[in-house]
Amino acid sequence: MKKRTKEQRRRLLIIIAAVVVILAVSVGTTLALLIDTTDPVVNTFTVGNIDITLTETADPDTFVMVPGNTIAKDPKVTVEGGSEACYLFVQITPANNTGSSSSESFIEYGVRSGWTQGDGTNIPSNVWYRTVAASDTDQEFYVLTQGTGATANGYVTVNEDITKEDLDAVTSSTQPTLTFTAYAVQQANVASAAEAWAAATA
Repeated sequence: MKKRTKEQRRRLLIIIAAVVVILAVSVGTTLALLIDTTDPVVNTFTVGNIDITLTETADPDTFVMVPGNTIAKDPKVTVEGGSEACYLFVQITPANNTGSSSSESFIEYGVRSGWTQGDGTNIPSNVWYRTVAASDTDQEFYVLTQGTGATANGYVTVNEDITKEDLDAVTSSTQPTLTFTAYAVQQANVASAAEAWAAATA
């Protein structure tokens, strides 16, 4: 085997050194890349809510039963501004409303147009309901049939066929009453009024 000369060894070392330098430079070099960044997008989720009130301004002192009388009675449900779209229900529950000597009701009433009566299966027949859109302002819904003058916001009537015997049999513990209860359930993700009623009364 032929020995390398001193000159050959020196050239080999220079070549090796040059290769090492080139490798070191290429490893240490970074590319100038095109980079861009967007501003952050912040998603703020507000709280949905439904608020309702049930009020009445009619004077209870005027609720005197005389056959055939019309009595002002004005229950009103308010869906407060800022509430979500909802199913709105009113349940009317009479008590002690039948005379002792007959099957006649003492108090008779009708429900204002715009309300739908329950079918008696999925929603009880003494429940009326409607859909209410979302609004930033209060939305008011009177319940009972509208009359005129003092009864413009609703009324009930005393059955004209009620007898004196029926009225004499009424005591402080058996006086006829009408109880109104309001419910509201979101429309979003609720398929029907029947589903909303089931949720309200679960």
